[in-house]
Amino acid sequence: MFVRIIPFFFCLLLGFLNPAYAISTVPEQPKLEAAQYLLVDFLSGTELAAKEPDKRIEPASITKLMTAYILYQELDKGNIKLDDRVLVSEKAWKMEGSRMFLEAGKKVPLERMISGLIIQSGNDAAIALAEHTAGSEDNFVRKMNAQAVRLGMTNTNFVNVTGWPNPRHYMSARDIIKLTRAVITEYPEHYKRYKHKEYSYNGIKQYNRNKLLWHDKTVDGVKTGHTESAGYCLLSSAQRGSMRLISVVLGAESDKKRSNYSQQLLEYGFRFYETHKLYDENSVLTEARVWKGQRSSVPTGILEDFYVTIPKGHYSQLKGLMEINKSIDAPVKRGDVIGMAIIKDIDRVVLQKPLVAMDSVDTGGTWTNITDSIKKLFVE
Repeated sequence: MFVRIIPFFFCLLLGFLNPAYAISTVPEQPKLEAAQYLLVDFLSGTELAAKEPDKRIEPASITKLMTAYILYQELDKGNIKLDDRVLVSEKAWKMEGSRMFLEAGKKVPLERMISGLIIQSGNDAAIALAEHTAGSEDNFVRKMNAQAVRLGMTNTNFVNVTGWPNPRHYMSARDIIKLTRAVITEYPEHYKRYKHKEYSYNGIKQYNRNKLLWHDKTVDGVKTGHTESAGYCLLSSAQRGSMRLISVVLGAESDKKRSNYSQQLLEYGFRFYETHKLYDENSVLTEARVWKGQRSSVPTGILEDFYVTIPKGHYSQLKGLMEINKSIDAPVKRGDVIGMAIIKDIDRVVLQKPLVAMDSVDTGGTWTNITDSIKKLFVE
């Protein structure tokens, strides 16, 4: 490996925030009397406060975020439509817990049921929508678990679409945040439903249980959950300026406490951190030497938009360097990791991110192979 010093702004375009660095430069994170919690910046994915974020817990009705996510996918594929009329089965009608008060045997527009699922947290709506989409709740749950695997939700398993208590039905705080980021990123139009404060169906008006929608105008979602075994849970998201934070509080003792804890986390993040977009997707940052290839170099950089979340006031204190592999042989494929960008605060590493090949380089001919093999001896 060799090290190349790069200008401050250039190097800051790369990397992930090291939580240890953040803790050392901002006040201590809130200590909340909840079983688990997690605060994450939406754009960068940086974790700003946490308590047992990987512990498997009962998510209660936060489960319905995945139920809705599957529905959004099926709508995108054209497998279901918002004007579909969904038959309410006996099973859906009999479902206990929070309900939108559907009537057995009736057909209800799918769009109305989605609103009841999100705003009223209707267990009856969840069952009816699952049956309409996949033929049965069990078939729909298989879709949920497949998407959990795809999203890297390693501490998640679903056995129903409602969050009804079951020892084999669990999520973690970190997995809940992963799912939330996917919903907001992939389906921003559908996400707008989560900020609605009330919804009426069958002559019954019900209010969104997320009390932060009334207390903080920057909050625009996401989902509550409660059972006797899970306690009071709240998944929240708020945007102030260009910065969005997501918090999840699990296992609080009351509705009031889950709201207060969530507000404390959000205030902590907005007060002490800032997020910057530092570079666009597909940005070339440097070139790397390639041996035995049809070309002698490959453009190197990052494939995705890059955001960084840092403690307020520390942007100008960072410096960086790049470590690039000096022994890269063709063939090289686009996306191959060929180095690392490192950001430091004096001698302490605070940010780092892999550098990847932005193009592909095929193997060269026999003469190139021979001459590069000889040249390479003098640089290793």
